[in-house]
Amino acid sequence: MEETKMTNPAETKIKDTVAANDVVLFMKGTKMMPQCGFSSRVAGVLNFMGIEFADVNVLEDADIRQGIKDYSDWPTIPQLYVKGEFVGGCDIVTEMTLSGELDTLFEQNGVPFDKAAADKIREANA
Repeated sequence: MEETKMTNPAETKIKDTVAANDVVLFMKGTKMMPQCGFSSRVAGVLNFMGIEFADVNVLEDADIRQGIKDYSDWPTIPQLYVKGEFVGGCDIVTEMTLSGELDTLFEQNGVPFDKAAADKIREANA
């Protein structure tokens, strides 16, 4: 007997959110009030660079909190998505910001951002 995998409501919400927004950050807390240092760092970078992004507070919904880990096959929060693609967590986003790869990713996907702000982050961390 073949087992059919039912899509759960959390998975549907995650897919819809990722599809509907150019940039999505699944995080602990919100972009205005992060609830952990790693989420704060990624939200801070995106905010500083002037990126418009949807924030999803995984602390409000245990199914989303586990569901996003299953969806990406990535064990930690925060998780950044750009144009439907999983980018990474805090360490990867930090590395990409400092190397300029994040700028390139946004440019290639037509996501507007403040290039001067991105340069300031790199200067401050040189």
